Amino acid sequence: MSELTTVHIADHADRVVVTLDRPAQRNAINVEMIGELHRVCERLEREPKLLLLTGRGEHFAGGADIGQLRERNRDDALAGINRNLFDRIARLSLPTVAAVSGYALGGGAELAYACDMRIATTTAKFGNPEPGLGIMAAAGASYRLPQLVGASVAKQVLLGGRVLDADAALATGLVMQVTDPDTQVDAAHRVLDRIARSAPLALRLTKTIVDAPGFHPFADDIAQAVLFGTDDKHTRMTAFLEKKA
Repeated sequence: MSELTTVHIADHADRVVVTLDRPAQRNAINVEMIGELHRVCERLEREPKLLLLTGRGEHFAGGADIGQLRERNRDDALAGINRNLFDRIARLSLPTVAAVSGYALGGGAELAYACDMRIATTTAKFGNPEPGLGIMAAAGASYRLPQLVGASVAKQVLLGGRVLDADAALATGLVMQVTDPDTQVDAAHRVLDRIARSAPLALRLTKTIVDAPGFHPFADDIAQAVLFGTDDKHTRMTAFLEKKA
């Protein structure tokens, strides 16, 4: 992953840590960052690993780059530039965790929503002020945020301009944990450590089933049947029983 200018990549045996790296611009998401995050997704699709996503400095991501956004036209909107990336992140086969401090606004909030879990510091603020700029939150917030916090709170954010601080984000279930400043990445690693102890195929199938729309008992049965036939299941259950004995 050479020649990256807007994100920093740190490789670990079982995970990749991606840091948005435009701190002077509050890690605003520009077209270059979109392209580089697509490269990250391409790699994780080819070689699945857990993903930890965070921002350098005080803020996760203060939104999309307004200078670039102002110049986008109808065809750009129809191309779904940001939405396609965030949907791609949401489709990654293994769990993803966003470690959020400071602003996660606009596109930055939608990027956090696309992750499976969120850890926030006491300074975190989630919001979607797009209507104030004459546009809407069209990169996933309209369908992800209601699933995460319910339609009522989502409308308060998307229509009413409500900004969810860390306490509100925790109370609504948007984040799983609130930490002190500068400890969110360590907390996210602890979550990923726990996840990494699980069977990779079980994680992949569980995420696929949970994200699938509607009521799907037969899909659950089929996925479970696949897992019942794995050596990993037999080895793990045998180890559990032997330890218990």
